[in-house]
Amino acid sequence: MARETTSAKATKAGKAAVPKAATTGRDVKVEATPAKPRVRRAKTVKTEPAVTAAPQPQPAAPAPQPAPPPEPASPPPIAVAEKKPEATAPKPEKEAPKTAEQGTPLPDYEALGRNVARFFEEGGRVLAAAVKPHQSGETSNSQLTEDFAEAAKSIGQVFEYWHSDPQRSLQAQADLQNSFIDLWSYALRRMTGELLAPAPEAKPADKRFADPEWTQNLYFDFLRQAYQVTSSWADRMVQSASDLDPHTKNKAHFWVRQFASALSPSNFPLTNPELLRETLRENGENLVRGLQQMAQDIDAGRGSLKITQSDGSKFELGVNMAVTPGKVVFRNDLIELIQYAPTTESVYKRPLLIVPPWINKFYILDLNPEKSFIRWAVAQGLTVFVVSWVNPDERHRRKSFDSYMQEGIFAAVDAIEDATGETDITAIGYCVGGTLLAATLAYMADVGDKRISSATLFTTQVDFRDPGELKVFVDEDQIRAIEGRMAEKGYLDGSKMANAFNMLRPNELIWSYFVNNYLKGRVPGAFDLLTWNSDSTRMTEANHSFYLRNCYLENNLTRGRMVMGGHTLDLGKVTIPIYDLATKEDHIAPAKSVFIGAQYFGGPVRYVLAGSGHIAGVVNPVGKPKYQYWIGPQPAGEFGEWMKQASEHPGTWWVDWIEWVTGQAPEKVAPRTPGEGKLKPLADAPGTYVRVRA
Repeated sequence: MARETTSAKATKAGKAAVPKAATTGRDVKVEATPAKPRVRRAKTVKTEPAVTAAPQPQPAAPAPQPAPPPEPASPPPIAVAEKKPEATAPKPEKEAPKTAEQGTPLPDYEALGRNVARFFEEGGRVLAAAVKPHQSGETSNSQLTEDFAEAAKSIGQVFEYWHSDPQRSLQAQADLQNSFIDLWSYALRRMTGELLAPAPEAKPADKRFADPEWTQNLYFDFLRQAYQVTSSWADRMVQSASDLDPHTKNKAHFWVRQFASALSPSNFPLTNPELLRETLRENGENLVRGLQQMAQDIDAGRGSLKITQSDGSKFELGVNMAVTPGKVVFRNDLIELIQYAPTTESVYKRPLLIVPPWINKFYILDLNPEKSFIRWAVAQGLTVFVVSWVNPDERHRRKSFDSYMQEGIFAAVDAIEDATGETDITAIGYCVGGTLLAATLAYMADVGDKRISSATLFTTQVDFRDPGELKVFVDEDQIRAIEGRMAEKGYLDGSKMANAFNMLRPNELIWSYFVNNYLKGRVPGAFDLLTWNSDSTRMTEANHSFYLRNCYLENNLTRGRMVMGGHTLDLGKVTIPIYDLATKEDHIAPAKSVFIGAQYFGGPVRYVLAGSGHIAGVVNPVGKPKYQYWIGPQPAGEFGEWMKQASEHPGTWWVDWIEWVTGQAPEKVAPRTPGEGKLKPLADAPGTYVRVRA
């Protein structure tokens, strides 16, 4: 290829340095050919022969000199007359001026000064909001202290591994040094005008670095790639620490990921081109708004930052969320039981009981009419009952796993019999609600209780040998620390579990909102799923301790060592039909873990794999399905082999499930109106327990 001319290189280099418009919809105008180059071009008239041949004027000679020839006309694109209106035209009142050379927005310095003062004022309010609950004793820093201690302990063991051997230590240092030498070489070659492919350490597309400036501007490109080089190196150091046990390595990897996410240059105004443009354009007002919102979120978190993910003010339970018509027909200390009103001329004789997780609230299955699994199930002719768990407080501290079985599932089964006269029902358990349902089925099989004739499990683990990313929070030391915190009040605050779930995806669920809310100063949009996600629930001391120890720590259910109600549980005695739904991208109940657990049941199991994750894979409505599903043989052997035999189907698994559940009991009866049986209505759906905020 022919070598480029100097002017061509300069043109390309100039284009690379021009900042692109922000992705906010407000474009930055860029002057590619400003005024100076036009003046320089006009000077070329000196080379015209007529100009150089003109006689020089002689002041002493009285005789008139010949008139010089007329000046050649200037080309229209650089005519001075065209530039004057542009220079004198009034600018919009709030538009920041731009530099002549780069088109970079400059702030209104008077407005910037005011906002700097406001920034420090709002910073004081943030500090006061963070300190006040700790000073009053309402909350403490124990959780934060424990997290930092756990992170230091895990990462310290990786550090010790590499520094215990001088050869390994030199290898680690050389690895990082060589990566940075390559990056410096790349940057220097770009500075000389070479057009190069991305550096070897550049990662695939990352939403944090979507702005074009991250690759087109040399400064920001270097920051991005230096960050990726360092974070990749730290990750390799953890993965290559071969002497560490798997649990320690998983914890170290988790905490390295948290620190790497927090230290990304995309999280700081001066190292993020989009934030820098935004701050200059708004004269720093975005940062003031961000601090105001941060103070509000710290107040809401009682001294801890509870990042707002959705504008929850746009939603109200019973108005535009959880609106499927029904009645609360039973209530005790742990549950409200909701019976939904029929919408068909006849209904299936066998009722349906849904047992949601108590870690979250039930209305994930009834977000709105378009997404509601509950509304859809009613429309298929099922008589639907749903457990709404209480949001526990100090009074419930002794409510155990046994209590959730006896006062939860069994109380609901008894109430359904009173409401419908039926002793033959089908049940659904979601997540930890499914784990409780599976344990209850094993108990019922042991005592000869046959009132639940078939069961469906949504993203449910019964075997916990490989329980997903939550395993980093579970070992003897951490469980003892959690039990110590629960002993103070009798429950685990809902924010603790919410933070744990958010930390599984820090870039998407923490730092993207940090940048949007506090640095861009924007209010998050109204999103029903995230509004539900932020509506966290507490967990009783006795129940949560039993669950962590018997499931995550000791895996007692599939080992035949879990004891409930005085009976040792054996899933092999559960011979009723099971519909076991897993989701392909689930990081809470991994599909492989669900598949392993499905093999412990003693009866027929229809294992179905849905696309997407823990929530979206389940809430995949018939009207607008987004994901497919796979069906294969009875689960046995290795998950990979099952996948080879499974067949893929478009659309939602809902249509497959309704055929499965109604095919077992096709008999129909007249529709049942809530309150017409022995149980009278206590409240309209969605009830009162669901409205109690943590």
